Amino acid sequence: MRLFKQLLLGATVFISCGATGYAQVLGGTHAMEFLNVANSAHVTALGGLTPAMPTQDVSLAWQNPSLYRPGLHNQLSFNYNMYYADIKALNLQYAYHVPKWNTTFGGGVQSMNYGKFQAADIYGNSMGEVRANDMVVNLSASRSYGEHWRYGATLKYAHSVLADRSAGALLADVGVTYMDTVNKITLGIVGRNMGVMTKRYNPDNQAEPLPFDLNIGITKELKNLPLKIFVVAHHLYKWDIRYNNPADKKKNFFDNDTTVTDDKSNFADKLFRHINLGAELTLGKRLGIMVAYSHLRRSELSTVEMKGMAGFSFGGSLYLNKLQVHYGRSVMATAGAYNELGINISLDKFFKVGSKTESWHWNNNYPNW
Repeated sequence: MRLFKQLLLGATVFISCGATGYAQVLGGTHAMEFLNVANSAHVTALGGLTPAMPTQDVSLAWQNPSLYRPGLHNQLSFNYNMYYADIKALNLQYAYHVPKWNTTFGGGVQSMNYGKFQAADIYGNSMGEVRANDMVVNLSASRSYGEHWRYGATLKYAHSVLADRSAGALLADVGVTYMDTVNKITLGIVGRNMGVMTKRYNPDNQAEPLPFDLNIGITKELKNLPLKIFVVAHHLYKWDIRYNNPADKKKNFFDNDTTVTDDKSNFADKLFRHINLGAELTLGKRLGIMVAYSHLRRSELSTVEMKGMAGFSFGGSLYLNKLQVHYGRSVMATAGAYNELGINISLDKFFKVGSKTESWHWNNNYPNW
């Protein structure tokens, strides 16, 4: 119990420091924003945030390190994101459980390639081609506490190259998960992207803020139906996370002049911008169907004239004996959607090792929780 209290105290301190340093959530105000891009097709289909999803998919643990658990032992996840503007995003994630230490380790890498661009000086003279790409590597560890609790942490190093400028950052995620297997309830809390810039794009400027976030999620699986319903609360360190776009303001009906009022000032709108909703239905233990909704995305990325499907995401999963196949589609804005494909492989089922390597516990099978 003492160790668990120390972990919670440490997480509170980290989160408090992060909330103090990152007071805004507006786009373009942070460095390393790519850290908030969904890391897998499964995560994309579930709305981009999954701090408390118990499905046996190692890519979900990227969202909350305490989700690493023995049931993900030897699972390798590879995802390819066909993002907007021909941006290519790749993610690789792996988990391995060490019973001697009662610890599940995880590691991975995510990269985003923005392609080549023609550089020019202030007079329009061509200066050749330049590149832009981002990458982050992570190492995680998670342990159980008692019958229902798990706690974990992730250490990450992010590197960014934008033409002739580059930057680096050292970050950490800290998470706690509560799993009630009897009532099929999962509760997760995670502080993400807490850290410092180790190298600035411009050494003459102050260090750019990092995209800290505090998430709490709860997932309930129905007893008589293979349906998981989840709610995620995000950006909990700041109440009003709206972007007050002047173009969205309207004239006041009661005023005779051109005075304008903010049409998005009500309590419900502020509240629901913090909330993602979704569900995952499993059919015959082989096929999964997911759908999710983000009010923040719909409010900020749609237009007054046309809402479309902005803010919605959906996808499907195929669960086989040795592998999983995932597909996700997210409609971020009325301009269109992006698609992501992923495959998870159980390495111990594809590659058997001899008895001389039994000490590795390579072929061990563990329950999901």
